[in-house]
Amino acid sequence: MQKVRLKWVKNRGLDHLIERTTSIRASCLLLDHLVRLPASSPVPARSLARLQKPLGLTVPVLRFLRRHPTLFAEQPHPRFPTLPSFSLTPASHTLLARLADASARDAHLRLARLLLLTRSRSLPLASVLPLRFDLGLPFNFAAALPVAHPGIFAVSNNRISLLSASGLPDDIAVSSLQRRNAAAIDSATYRALSRPPSSSSAPLAFPMRFPRGYGSMKKVKAWMDEFHRLPYISPYDDASGIDPESDIYEKRNIGLLHELLGLTVHKMVRRNAIRLLREELGLPHKFTRLFTRYPGVFYLSLKCKTTTVVLREGYERGKLVEQHPLAAVRDKVHYVMRTGVLYRGKGLSKLVLDEDVAEEGGALDGEEFRGEGMDEDADVECFGMEIVDDDGPAVDEDDEGDSDG
Repeated sequence: MQKVRLKWVKNRGLDHLIERTTSIRASCLLLDHLVRLPASSPVPARSLARLQKPLGLTVPVLRFLRRHPTLFAEQPHPRFPTLPSFSLTPASHTLLARLADASARDAHLRLARLLLLTRSRSLPLASVLPLRFDLGLPFNFAAALPVAHPGIFAVSNNRISLLSASGLPDDIAVSSLQRRNAAAIDSATYRALSRPPSSSSAPLAFPMRFPRGYGSMKKVKAWMDEFHRLPYISPYDDASGIDPESDIYEKRNIGLLHELLGLTVHKMVRRNAIRLLREELGLPHKFTRLFTRYPGVFYLSLKCKTTTVVLREGYERGKLVEQHPLAAVRDKVHYVMRTGVLYRGKGLSKLVLDEDVAEEGGALDGEEFRGEGMDEDADVECFGMEIVDDDGPAVDEDDEGDSDG
């Protein structure tokens, strides 16, 4: 199959969504950290300064905390009045309860699907921790999920394993593309079924949303038609018998990354988090080429001082096509954050947490908020594990010429 190399095109809308999500990520991690500290006295900002790097903040932690008084209440320390200290606001406790409730609904299903994508049905905890926010896993998932589902998950030697899928839904090992195709066939009309299949509407074809101008290029159309004619291999099936250099294996990798991004709450994930899973998922050494080679499926962004991959079909006009309940609660977190930014110094009487009023945000919904960058392994240090710094800028692996796959 002849491959076409396309020029990268910036998408400002998706870049803004990445900034917004990374800002929410930093706030959620801080909330998780503070709520587990003793509540007898406020936490000095000096003790939180070490979290600037794992949170990926481009500003000092003290400035970030003061920027969002609706989440973090500043108060004098009982022993040292001049020492700025912080505690959680009532709104933060309400949001934390809602986040925990929304995360507990199907977190075990997303983790089970992730483990089913791997060769050994197990992953090191250090590889899963950077994906905790993306997959919507609870803070203590390594301890809570094996206890809640003892016949399904087990943790040993710092690895979490999938013991059995018998207690999970029957379609747990069916990809989202297969489920969507089955639903389309069930709802198809007689006229649609009687038409001969074409390359553009063939079963299990990946939805393509090219940057403006690319979708009408003849060479791109011919390339994609040939790509869609290749057989689709479920990412949950064993691919050990397929030649890794073949076009079929490349399509299998596209399907695997498509499924991985589909498992995430916000349909986006950092490249460095995928890098930790590369060997277990059977991805090629320089897997970033897959994102740049198929811009109709993925969007690669360099925002927030990291490389983030977005599933294009996951968003329509700046909103998630299928919004998970956890994403709706995180939108509430962002609403509370923006309220603190807009009305700090004017009192917090503008803050509303009621669902019906918050959804009518009015002018707030149109305000633009620029989030801070997020480190690729932010969750790891929060668990007291070592973080290995990434050497060099976040650029395309094809240009790096090193082993940073």
